[in-house]
Amino acid sequence: MKNSGENIDQQVSQDEVMSFWSHLDVLRNHLIRAFITVVILAIIAFLNKEFIFDNIILAPKEPWFITNRVFCKLAGILSIPALCINIEPVKIINIEMAGQFTTHILVSVIGAIIVAIPYLLWELWRFIRPALKPAEKSSSRGAVLIMSALFLTGVLFGFFLISPLAINFLGSYQVSGLVENQIALRSYITTVTTITFGIGLLFELPILVYFFSKTGLLTPQIMRKHRKVAIVIIIALSAIITPPDVISQVLVGLPILLLYELSIIISHRVYKKRRLKS
Repeated sequence: MKNSGENIDQQVSQDEVMSFWSHLDVLRNHLIRAFITVVILAIIAFLNKEFIFDNIILAPKEPWFITNRVFCKLAGILSIPALCINIEPVKIINIEMAGQFTTHILVSVIGAIIVAIPYLLWELWRFIRPALKPAEKSSSRGAVLIMSALFLTGVLFGFFLISPLAINFLGSYQVSGLVENQIALRSYITTVTTITFGIGLLFELPILVYFFSKTGLLTPQIMRKHRKVAIVIIIALSAIITPPDVISQVLVGLPILLLYELSIIISHRVYKKRRLKS
């Protein structure tokens, strides 16, 4: 009987090891496909240097950029001169020998990751799906589409609204008239990509709230309790990166505040379902 029990334990242990390595092999295949996709998109972006930089990356600092033109028109209509942003483009300089080449590679990779996000999330979903229960699969149906839509919406919001406002503020800010702003290329790229990618991740807040609420780590009561703190932080951030007028601050702060309120609603619904089941 003892030998039989030991054999069973050994068989279970072997099955666990085989299961681990098989899962690892599956994960490796997903990662390889994701990596190849990003590499292909990065090469395409690398080969389209002029379009990527002149019409996308460097565009938010130019007067002809759509956001800058809209704000300047609003400035004329509302008689608020401060609303007209990026009237003069920020001067970008390169101070490193390989600076432009490495920046070219960096932008190509970041751009590839942003474009590939829907596919990367789909690969992640394909890896996780077999481990989910039927009810979990049903409740998470459409998760990839929703997460992709939220991320890309955040990217567009960050690029078309937050980036021009941040460039206008940071590029024109002076501690003294004796100090001229000449922005390093890497500094500019870091600012634009960080804002764009960061806002994209910020727009995933409802998804994070959903999963944290499912596990019980977050409740609507906690979010309501800290609502005032969230509002103060949002207002402060809006005031920092926008011109000194209410309209631009509302344009930046309102969508983020609505996102927070949507997250509270999601958390409340999840919390209510959990209580009904228990």
